[in-house]
Amino acid sequence: MVTLEEKLKNPVWYSLQETHKKFRIEFDGAYFYNPEINNFGAFLDENKTADASKEYVDKTENFFFVSEKQTPIIDSEKIVLQKKINGCQMVLENLVDVNITEKIVLLTDKNIEEVYNLIWLVMPGFYQKKGFKMGNFYGIYKDNKLVAISGQRMQTDDFIEVSSVVTHPDYTKRGFAKQLIYYTSKEILKENKLPILHTNKGNLAIGIYEKLGYKLTRDMNWWLYAKK
Repeated sequence: MVTLEEKLKNPVWYSLQETHKKFRIEFDGAYFYNPEINNFGAFLDENKTADASKEYVDKTENFFFVSEKQTPIIDSEKIVLQKKINGCQMVLENLVDVNITEKIVLLTDKNIEEVYNLIWLVMPGFYQKKGFKMGNFYGIYKDNKLVAISGQRMQTDDFIEVSSVVTHPDYTKRGFAKQLIYYTSKEILKENKLPILHTNKGNLAIGIYEKLGYKLTRDMNWWLYAKK
């Protein structure tokens, strides 16, 4: 049996082996999300990544391999590394209570366009519209428009990742993100699963996560590749 610790070391792989198996595409022993959902890939054996990535890159403009310590092997004649993001993983240790002052609603399929537009406004580039299907999304409305959201991304039988935490630039510094992270984390705990999240090293938001009870646990590297 694979332990929770092992799953946390390779979250994309085990998400695609368990809860998100229906979104999985497999090439030569490497796992990838259907690119309509997400553009993450994972592997156990880096010797499998060269051929697998050449097949997957024909289906998407670019993609990430996500790993803790292993470095993917890539055919440099076919694929180029666009950038490497030095990230980190945080795991909830003890959720700290937050006073919820806003009405937080569970978003549905009718909100997909609003979610997509807000994420692309704040963090353009990688979110796919069908990424909404990866898990629950929650939002705050002000002035009859969606101004802040948080969502769920990678999932296994043991953990769910908090992700897509964005606030419209006109509505920042009101504590919306903090309330949404707390609310989303609490909903995950209700499913008897562990809330986790990923962010860039040095991100100022790490301090907010720590105040909510999250603890830095490991590095998590994101290798962004594209077809040459």
